Amino acid sequence: MADNLDSIRKKLDDIDRTILKALAQRQGLVKEVSELKLKKAKGIRDLEREEQLLNRIRDLAHEVGLDRYYAEHLFREIITNSVRFQTHSLVDHQNEKADGDLIRVSYQGTDGAYSHLAASRHFSERYAKVDAIGYDTFQQAAQALMEKKVDYAILPIENTTGGSINDTYDIVGNENVHIVGEEILKVVHCLMSVEPVELSKIRRILSHPQAIAQCTSFLSRLPRCKVESYLDTAMSAKKILEDGDISQAAIAGAHAADLYGLHVIESDIANQRENYTRFVVPAREPVKVDTQIPAKTSLMMVTSNEEGSLIECLNILHDHKINMAKLESRPRMNEPFRYSFYLDIHGNIEDEEVANGLKELGAKAEELKILGSYPKQES
Repeated sequence: MADNLDSIRKKLDDIDRTILKALAQRQGLVKEVSELKLKKAKGIRDLEREEQLLNRIRDLAHEVGLDRYYAEHLFREIITNSVRFQTHSLVDHQNEKADGDLIRVSYQGTDGAYSHLAASRHFSERYAKVDAIGYDTFQQAAQALMEKKVDYAILPIENTTGGSINDTYDIVGNENVHIVGEEILKVVHCLMSVEPVELSKIRRILSHPQAIAQCTSFLSRLPRCKVESYLDTAMSAKKILEDGDISQAAIAGAHAADLYGLHVIESDIANQRENYTRFVVPAREPVKVDTQIPAKTSLMMVTSNEEGSLIECLNILHDHKINMAKLESRPRMNEPFRYSFYLDIHGNIEDEEVANGLKELGAKAEELKILGSYPKQES
């Protein structure tokens, strides 16, 4: 029976390899389509063609005995990835970014960190080599960008469990950088150790404070464990490997366990299963985004202390039919009990209605800073 099971698994492995090769071939054709569209200045999305494709997929799934919903869901993901690639290619082309060259990206952490994965995910399809350089702090990663040691930085700005990441808000608000992109990454936290060990034997757990905050329900069930903050999830994984102590564990992603040869004790330990981190991509110069691309614009605004001043500013967005996706406040440096407001809106500053709305908003607010207009990541 074991031999038969091994044989079936070998066949599954071969089929998986074939699927991946086919997806790689498809992606090569997507690149060719993208290049042709750029030359002919054609639109990125053809919604009619996409619906025709999905209709064919549903029919073919039924024909071969596969669940139609499963097949449609899979191909919607494939289409989303295709549109994403073409969107980034168009932005790079229109902003004279060289396709296929080396790109250098700073991030907070080390190899195997979620930020490292986000950098690879955001840039690897468009550039031949992504040189991702890890730093101990968010500020150091941003400083590397401003000192021209890298071309971009990638910084986490909010998490669906832990909330906003204030250090990043302070950087994009106070430093001379421009947000040119975003990346949304699903986060699956795992508890890992140097050897397979029972959970009851763990006495010390290391991880980044954000990861710890996202796993409080799981950690509350381990009263005999000392939970300690560390510089980064992947750094905590590397630390317990170096210590070699079987009573220690780290919270990080499964990719970090693979990278450092650690054993996953528990998987998916975050408070929420649907745990996502949104990253922003700062650069030294802003980008222009074609109006055919769904865009997001990030702003930093300071209002007066007069009664109703904030709501009056927000009503300007409403009057111009601008949808606000997020509103965040941060204390202003050396100005007790005064706040900067950070806003994300759906819209492109190249769009006339959005531009008019922001012009009116700038006249009403005491200060308005456009942090960047950039392609909105489609979910």
